[in-house]
Amino acid sequence: MTARRATISRKTNETDISVTLDLDGSGVFNADTGVGFFDHMLHQISRHGLIDLDVSATGDLHIDDHHTVEDVGICIGQALREALGDKRGITRYGHAYVPLDEALSRVVIDLSGRPGLFFEATFTRDKIGTFDVELVREFFQGLASAAAITLHMDALKGDNAHHVAETLFKAFGRALRLAVSADSRTGDATPSTKGSL
Repeated sequence: MTARRATISRKTNETDISVTLDLDGSGVFNADTGVGFFDHMLHQISRHGLIDLDVSATGDLHIDDHHTVEDVGICIGQALREALGDKRGITRYGHAYVPLDEALSRVVIDLSGRPGLFFEATFTRDKIGTFDVELVREFFQGLASAAAITLHMDALKGDNAHHVAETLFKAFGRALRLAVSADSRTGDATPSTKGSL
């Protein structure tokens, strides 16, 4: 496969974001979004997905974290879509179950070209530190829409909100790692009866 790397920049009245993503990396990570817990979660995607990820973001954090988190999701989704190119030779589908102590999450991905997020998670509190737990869904909504992928995410168990969130991000990284990997049995064929994704 050719290099699968992309850099996306996005500037609005609310945020200024730059994302560089390498699907064939080793999990090298650098991020400064101004939202500490969110940076910690992005690191999980990078490390467990073996994706090199660099994120620089400034946003209207004096209002709240919403615009920054959502727009980073959009930028990562755009970078993922660009890095995948025509998707020839990829596995296309990926899934992962990830536990963390009492928490367990399942993520299933189809790099389908059809955007959709199907998200089921219950959090036992509204915030993890200062981070609003509803932003977990907002991040993945932005990512799935911009990447044009079908994404099923289910938090199956968990009492600790931090653990639940972390298993979702880790499972996403692991599932994505599988979905973007080369399928040696199909060569450079497009994994679809339509002939394109």
